[in-house]
Amino acid sequence: MSGTAQIGVTGLAVMGRNLARNFARNGLTVAVHNRTPAKTRTLVQEFGDEGTFVAAESPEEFVAALERPRRLMIMVKAGEATDAVIEEFAPLLEEGDVIIDGGNAHFADTRRREKQLRERGIHFVGVGVSGGEEGALHGPSIMPGGSAESYASLGPLLEKIAAEAPDGTPCVSHVGPDGAGHFVKMVHNGIEYADMQLIAEAYHLLRDVAGYSPAQIAETFRAWNTGRLDSYLIEITAEVLAHTDAATGKPFVDIVTDQAEQKGTGRWTVQIALDLGVPVSGIAEAVFARSLSGHAELREASRNLPGPTAQPLAAEEAARFAERVEQALYASKIVSYTQGFHQIQAGSEAYDWGVDAGAVAALWRAGCIIRAAFLDRIRAAYDAQPELPSLLSDKQFAEEIGAAQDDWREVVATAARQGVPTPGFAAALAYYDALRAERLPAALTQGQRDFFGAHTYRRTDREGSFHTLWGGDRSEVTG
Repeated sequence: MSGTAQIGVTGLAVMGRNLARNFARNGLTVAVHNRTPAKTRTLVQEFGDEGTFVAAESPEEFVAALERPRRLMIMVKAGEATDAVIEEFAPLLEEGDVIIDGGNAHFADTRRREKQLRERGIHFVGVGVSGGEEGALHGPSIMPGGSAESYASLGPLLEKIAAEAPDGTPCVSHVGPDGAGHFVKMVHNGIEYADMQLIAEAYHLLRDVAGYSPAQIAETFRAWNTGRLDSYLIEITAEVLAHTDAATGKPFVDIVTDQAEQKGTGRWTVQIALDLGVPVSGIAEAVFARSLSGHAELREASRNLPGPTAQPLAAEEAARFAERVEQALYASKIVSYTQGFHQIQAGSEAYDWGVDAGAVAALWRAGCIIRAAFLDRIRAAYDAQPELPSLLSDKQFAEEIGAAQDDWREVVATAARQGVPTPGFAAALAYYDALRAERLPAALTQGQRDFFGAHTYRRTDREGSFHTLWGGDRSEVTG
């Protein structure tokens, strides 16, 4: 078998199969391989007319089918399975060949793998792929990390299959070295968790406080999707809320168990944010909200705790309240992206990646789950000021969130009075207020730490580190 395939895909579950088809549809010759050969044969039988596939039943055949430098994409379960496939194929490769991991790998694993393979002369590229199975087939957002040399070889192929932004630009570019691509994909998913939680809270408020039916809320979301909240998640939310269950005739949302699941990337985002010392409270609340929803026995045991029951508003008041919810949702969404980009910038600095925040915003304009119209404005903000400390430092975003804040505060207060949980809205507002506060109570916290643990503190009136000798003459301070 001669090396004619420009890229190979091993692991032909839904994502791997669809990416292979996407490559083939875009004029590339694609070698395909799976641990179970039947899946390879089935792909070629069902989709062989979409392009040129080279089916390989053994690792040796698969590698032999690839032109040099070989580009081999792994689409298997993250973790041990990925390591096992790497160890199976790496001995068959030569210096300058490229292994690509397109799974949802932890960026620390990607950094380890890149270093190990670099020592063997093989390039390793960790690629974040967002858009689900439809995106994989029709055009995902792609976030590759690795060496510049590996991207020079791989980039033109990825550009052929990536989603196109409204201006025609492929939603793919070199994010940075080693684990940068998977790190950015991780934060993308963290923002996705926060965005979904905020939308769910908006639905909850419109249902219980405004008294709207799911069909009415679907229409509200459709209207929002024509304005500044224009996004994929708002679009599909309207579709879900408008859907009627065929078996019962009830709104679909009413027959689904209210226990949300998660695959782990949101949790990773929060864990790494803690390691970096970056506050991502909105993302954290979204992760915890999913976790709490799954504790059915705890919720059942707590259902009779005292507290208010939401009382639906009159029609005119409900319409005005819905407008306030839109303001709160938009303001909280800005905060979620602010926190996510802060984490990307902190990770880039910690690992010396040189990630371009504006370029990341550009990658997310199409193909991915959090694609939204206002990402063009986020890109423009970072392009104008690459060292922008926060999205809230951008004049336009600051003005918009300032204009929204009265309604935002009213929504959070109403939710508290009515007993409707809105951890995302409330956390976003608290973050905003903490940023703009002249002084925070952390001064008291430092005093407490010094009292019980002699942890020292800094003063506002002179340089140095100080400790008060608590208990006797408390005025004595040592530097």
